[in-house]
Amino acid sequence: MTTAGAAGHPGRATAGRTAAERRVAADTKASFRTTEFYAYIAMAAVIVITAISTTTLNTEQTIRYLTLLTIGYMLSRGLAKSGHSRAYDDGV
Repeated sequence: MTTAGAAGHPGRATAGRTAAERRVAADTKASFRTTEFYAYIAMAAVIVITAISTTTLNTEQTIRYLTLLTIGYMLSRGLAKSGHSRAYDDGV
């Protein structure tokens, strides 16, 4: 017989535990708290600044590079979230 424990998950008994002692699983960090978010913003800024300040990038190339950068960022976030969970204490 399994018991419903933390957040209704079977097999995770919480008997004898206080709310502060109970561990719960979260998905992943919020996107703005990750390194890849800041790398994405920095690279997008570099692409835009380069397009504005030089004649080496035209509008079509700039949009293409920003699109590819965005796709890469979305893939990295998707891979980070797929099958990964981190445990943290309630209230953190």
